[in-house]
Amino acid sequence: MTTTSKQDQIAELIRQATVIPVLTIERLADAVPLAKALVAGGVRTLEVTLRTPVAVDAAKAIIAEVPDAVVGIGTILNADDLARAEALGAKFGISPGATPELLKAVAAGRLPFAPGIATASELMQALAHGFDVVKFFPAEQAGGIKALRALAGPFPNVRVCPTGGIGEANAAIWLAEPNVLAVGGSWLCPAADIRAGNWAGITAMCAKAMKTLKAG
Repeated sequence: MTTTSKQDQIAELIRQATVIPVLTIERLADAVPLAKALVAGGVRTLEVTLRTPVAVDAAKAIIAEVPDAVVGIGTILNADDLARAEALGAKFGISPGATPELLKAVAAGRLPFAPGIATASELMQALAHGFDVVKFFPAEQAGGIKALRALAGPFPNVRVCPTGGIGEANAAIWLAEPNVLAVGGSWLCPAADIRAGNWAGITAMCAKAMKTLKAG
């Protein structure tokens, strides 16, 4: 699969998602019920981050037991992380930033991928490796919508999934930007609700958010 076709594939995955929850799973037992709660609320595209010791097993469990979920791997930092994501059978990969080594590995691999960028120079580096679908991170902290609009001037064809500082109060504002495919965030799965096993609450929050944001 060429880099261009992989970029088109991840662009469509992200566009269909509207919101991609960023999942940092601390307990393996939470993985499947959390994923089922999200899917029940209409949130199918999930980013399982490689930030905890159980992350890989959590992603495996979700892929095996929640077939309606579209599982991607986030916090991919190097070629080893990329290999783990590919071996898991993930549908896509996301990184918070990108080194030349990681971009080369991803371009040579088979996983549809959105590298993280925060500046024009980082975006130019991503484009040089064939990536025009990127994660803008940390979105609010890196200058917010003003920064995104500034980048859209010299880079009008870049498609973006902003993540970082985005929640219920401002998701719709970000989604209204013409170069934004979807937004990422953790507000649909609060850590307190996960710890408490409040799956019904998470489902209700997702259903409300998807209804509101898709109508916008």
